[in-house]
Amino acid sequence: MTLDRDLMQTIIKRYPRSRSAIMPLLHYVQSVSGYVTHEGIETISELLEIETAEVSAVATFYTQYKRKPVGEYHVGVCTNTLCAVMGGDAIFSALKEHLGIENDGVTEDGKVSLEHIECNAACDYAPVVMANWEFYDNQTVESAKSLVDGARAGNPPAPTRGPNTLVTYKEASAVLAGLDDGRAREGLQAGQATLLGLKLSKEGK
Repeated sequence: MTLDRDLMQTIIKRYPRSRSAIMPLLHYVQSVSGYVTHEGIETISELLEIETAEVSAVATFYTQYKRKPVGEYHVGVCTNTLCAVMGGDAIFSALKEHLGIENDGVTEDGKVSLEHIECNAACDYAPVVMANWEFYDNQTVESAKSLVDGARAGNPPAPTRGPNTLVTYKEASAVLAGLDDGRAREGLQAGQATLLGLKLSKEGK
């Protein structure tokens, strides 16, 4: 798929310093390609008039940017101390066996990829699993299996909090690039306070 340079310029114009757009632009590249491609890095470098090494440094420092294709649903299991003790290690081991893949692996159908992550910053709800950056709290081996089975069938369960639906990895990346999909208005937590940042960004403040 081809990167939309006009849309990328629109993203850049949101920031008083163009270099500040590196992260949303990387998310945009992932929303198109499913991962950060060499072409994407070169395009961002050209548009921001900075070295490709600067863009690559950001892309390789932050774990939310992937340098190879991931699944349509990217599942991260917290294996930090508390989650591990509460069952995270058991969940991760069970999912590897259930899906037939190892850490950073992708199922043959391309539907699900699996990654162990150090912390979801959600210790109150341990063990926690994330799918395309949405939270699934207080998980068990069986509920985690149901999550990945639903994802492979194209009918994943609703996240524990946040929006009512789980979108694909590419669609989630578009949201992180700042492209509003309307889902910020979904879920029990949605309200004026939640939507204030979105409102201000649209007004250019």
